[in-house]
Amino acid sequence: MKFLIIVFLSVLLTACSSAPPEPNTGVKQHSLSNATQTKSQLLQMHREWKGVPYRLGGNSKSGIDCSAFVQLTFKNQFSRQLPRTTDQQKNIGKSVSKGQLRPGDLVFFKTGWSSRHVGIYIADGQFLHASTSQGVMISSLHNSYWKQKYWLARRP
Repeated sequence: MKFLIIVFLSVLLTACSSAPPEPNTGVKQHSLSNATQTKSQLLQMHREWKGVPYRLGGNSKSGIDCSAFVQLTFKNQFSRQLPRTTDQQKNIGKSVSKGQLRPGDLVFFKTGWSSRHVGIYIADGQFLHASTSQGVMISSLHNSYWKQKYWLARRP
């Protein structure tokens, strides 16, 4: 009997020594390395959210702020979890120069003394964001306002 207990305990301990396999959710994390696919997914998000009004602290189609829109886009389109605030988002990934932007890079702007804005680079100088004046939209980095306010970019 003592032998059976020892065998049972050793099997039990061995079985617990490794982590259980990750559940297969059927969702593959998108690497953002395929520029054409990334651009397509960002344009899809624009079609679904175009014109949704800006609302500070909002995170739904009744109103959304810029960092929540970025967070939601990465979750829905790329199965990636990003921090909630612009201040947190500016610290993720790696720094990238304006001339090296790729679809899916985060672009940041200093819009006031202490206020910041974030959007997602699409391609050809265009970025997707939740603007305070027109809601979710696509804007140009070459626009005089955004060109003047541009601050930095990060590749998540």
